[in-house]
Amino acid sequence: MPKKAMNINCRNEQRTELERLASSRTLESRLVDRAKIILLSLDGLQNKDIAKRFSIRSNTVTDIRKRFNENGIQGLYDKPRSGKPKTYDKNFRNKVLKLLETEPPSGHASWDGPLIAERLKTSTHAVWRLLHKEGIQLSRKRSWCISTDPQFVAKSADIIGLYLNPPLNAVVISVDEKPSIQALERQTGYVKVKNGKIVQAYKSTYKRCGTVNLFAALEIATGKVFGKITKEKKRPDFLGFMDEIMADLPNDKEVHVILDNYSTHKKNEEWLQEHPNVYFHFTPTSASWLNQIEIWFGIFSRKVLRGAGFENIAKLKDAIESYIKYYNKSPKPFVWRKREVKGSQLKNTIVNLSD
Repeated sequence: MPKKAMNINCRNEQRTELERLASSRTLESRLVDRAKIILLSLDGLQNKDIAKRFSIRSNTVTDIRKRFNENGIQGLYDKPRSGKPKTYDKNFRNKVLKLLETEPPSGHASWDGPLIAERLKTSTHAVWRLLHKEGIQLSRKRSWCISTDPQFVAKSADIIGLYLNPPLNAVVISVDEKPSIQALERQTGYVKVKNGKIVQAYKSTYKRCGTVNLFAALEIATGKVFGKITKEKKRPDFLGFMDEIMADLPNDKEVHVILDNYSTHKKNEEWLQEHPNVYFHFTPTSASWLNQIEIWFGIFSRKVLRGAGFENIAKLKDAIESYIKYYNKSPKPFVWRKREVKGSQLKNTIVNLSD
């Protein structure tokens, strides 16, 4: 005579939770099936019929019913498992990180996964897993700019103050030069790549047709750009550009000029005496990124220079002047959003970054 299945004790709130688990599309399938098995048991189905429906043994259905009776909903969840013992422990992690702080083998610029595995006599996959876990990407590179200027805080606060709270009845401009812009004669067009996509392209070989220098000034309040193309970037060229800017600005306003520490920007006291309404503000050393004109130079390079071809300097000059004219049709000021400015962002060791 077959054994009678044990009765299941189920409260109303438990049944509601079982129905939620059974209808879930995101929970683990084993948990969903167990909830369905209990619900079918509550509906009066026999263990053998339930087992046939889920392609499992009747004893498994019995075990699930027992677990629910003893521990309720929690009994349907798997207990924590120890899992496979770790092959590579904290000691292995420390060895890899310590190795990354040493010089790579002779002839190599930096460490990579196979080199680390070879030195530690371990699996390359184990090294890559650890690096991935630690968030270390050896193939990606970033440049950095560190300011060690002892007056970094004061100078940066002065410049950011001009961005966020400029003086009343004053004009603030950001000035710099982009030197040695090359006129490269090369063929450009479109090509279809292997995946069928059509992309812009330019020929890898080119002819150099000379260089020009671009002085540029960004009016912080309006976003308008002043530009002047010169052959050189010496002090007379810089001061000549400043004279042209001053001719376009009102004489009855203060003019605050943000500059980096390039030599031609310094030692211009005689010119400043002739323009008593002009004040130069210098970025901290190695912190020209505080100068907003650098943002515009980045836009300019992408829009005008990257991948372009120019038959001669005249064509390059025309492209630069045309873009400045186009940009000034609808200029927009840059909004300063950086919440924190630091003079040093470099960590000496990888351990500092990983801990």
